[in-house]
Amino acid sequence: MSTELSPLLEKFRIHLEHEKGSSPHTVRNYMLDLVGFERYLVERMKLSLLAATHAAIRGYLGTLAVDLAPSSRSRKLASIKSFYKYLLREKLLPGSPAKLVKSPKLPKSLPKVLPVDEMFAILEMPSQKTVLGLRDKAILEMLYGGGLRISELCGLNLLDVDRSGRIVRVMGKGSKERLVPVNAQAIRSLEAWLARRGELFAVPHPEQDTEAMFLNYRGGRLTPRSIGRHLDKYVLQCALQRKVSPHALRHSFATHLLEGKADIRSIQELLGHASLSTTQRYTHVTLTQLQEVYDKAHPRA
Repeated sequence: MSTELSPLLEKFRIHLEHEKGSSPHTVRNYMLDLVGFERYLVERMKLSLLAATHAAIRGYLGTLAVDLAPSSRSRKLASIKSFYKYLLREKLLPGSPAKLVKSPKLPKSLPKVLPVDEMFAILEMPSQKTVLGLRDKAILEMLYGGGLRISELCGLNLLDVDRSGRIVRVMGKGSKERLVPVNAQAIRSLEAWLARRGELFAVPHPEQDTEAMFLNYRGGRLTPRSIGRHLDKYVLQCALQRKVSPHALRHSFATHLLEGKADIRSIQELLGHASLSTTQRYTHVTLTQLQEVYDKAHPRA
């Protein structure tokens, strides 16, 4: 961040980076949220961060209601609560003014999931003749075959994949490492890509990364934004009338496993969810489908 942080926020930033091991993206979002909150306190309420009250925090969230969705306001409140929890732990405050502030009610939304036939159609779109097509094929197979987050996939290095054991070591949220099995097709696609990966180092470039699993055309580590653009291209080629994000492949992975009778706690482990309640969102998708079957088949429906 270019904005200079106040001393308390700088201490919290260091705590997030070095003690909690939060990702740079997470730290940046926390700081943006808290800088905005501190500005409100100082300019509108004439209060410091240490002098903030329950009412001041509620008032701040109220000012955001005009422009921000409930999910965005909820995230900002989560940043504020984490900050005051840290101050409490450091004995800089006797209590947290944010503790009893209620989060905005969020609309319940189901994960966006692709039917199996549409998922397979996307997987078959990348060219098997070009090095970048082989790369994209491997990326899609890994996202769907392992249920990886896009950030986890972009962070993969060559040594993170045990091809013989079909196991991938990923670094998830909060720098939590987990081992994820992938299917044989994903490994075959990965091997086809790796056989030609070296072609992208033919022309020297300063951003080249010899350790990264997935590379851009210059040999640098591929970014989530680039993968999203490539996926958009394949969805368009499939003539699907919907927006498909890389995260939708993770949702589809979980839902298709659940429909195949996989145990929900096993799916929780595969996805790297800290809470089972997060994984249980996928049961609603299946229940919706069951309801449709029931309504069509039951004589009294």
